[in-house]
Amino acid sequence: MDLRIMFVMAVLSAAFVALAVPADKSSAQTAKDIVGTWTLVSNSAEEGGKKVEPFGANAKGILVLDANGHYIIAVARPGLPRFASDNSMTGTAEENAAVVRGSNTHFGTYAVDVSGKTIHFRIETSTFANWDGTEQQRPFSLSGDQLRYTVAAASGGGTAEVVWKRVK
Repeated sequence: MDLRIMFVMAVLSAAFVALAVPADKSSAQTAKDIVGTWTLVSNSAEEGGKKVEPFGANAKGILVLDANGHYIIAVARPGLPRFASDNSMTGTAEENAAVVRGSNTHFGTYAVDVSGKTIHFRIETSTFANWDGTEQQRPFSLSGDQLRYTVAAASGGGTAEVVWKRVK
């Protein structure tokens, strides 16, 4: 076979493969696709028909999902008060209340239900102790480097939508 024809066929074959495989992970929805480190983009909740940002407009957060099924989530309002005593164990009632209202952290294990596109968080421990030992299901979608899920019973009440961006 002529080398030019072989070259053209190889280029065409590569082009067909490139068209058949998505360029990003927008259509992928498997457990392996969400493994990684994510930073918070937004956290909004609906309470009584009103949209609120429970941790403020510029909340900071991190979500780590490891390949062995362990996770940690930490979210905090920027500008939490410093403790006057320089000791978190001796904070005032006001300082403690501000920190509790302005942050949420939990960790444990997770599993992904690919068919239901749901993440199951088995919460071992949370700064919102009502969640300790519970399992929560969160419908999710993955589009490129953006992970979005819904929290049906947010710690502040109502339903929350949380959006994360993959750390590169």
